[in-house]
Amino acid sequence: MKTITKKIKVTVEKTDTGFSAFCDDYPIFTTGRTIPELIDNAFEAANLYFEDDNIKLKHDNLKFEIDFKQFFQYYKVLNSKFLADKIGMNPTLLSQYVQGHKKPSDKQTEKILLGIHQIGKELSEINLIYRR
Repeated sequence: MKTITKKIKVTVEKTDTGFSAFCDDYPIFTTGRTIPELIDNAFEAANLYFEDDNIKLKHDNLKFEIDFKQFFQYYKVLNSKFLADKIGMNPTLLSQYVQGHKKPSDKQTEKILLGIHQIGKELSEINLIYRR
């Protein structure tokens, strides 16, 4: 089995029943009720597509992309005002990105993504305790 180092872009969209995903460069399509299910299904679909070429993909070969509005609709626990404060961005500007009224530059997108990853890292390192 061969492996590849190429990143395959997978576009994620919110649907009435969950999520769908597709690749522009390959005939790979799938759906899932949740993001984790969608990721697993996309990985399986991509491996099935490349199976005839004797290529085995790793999870990091797939690069999932979702637009701002759909991201914040799904991850309601992360509000745009909190994120804007966290990354030092004007909350109104971030709200305009989230609502689709404006499109962020690549630099702004990277800043937002780094902020989301930082929040995710902080949350993953916290343990909750219950004291009586």
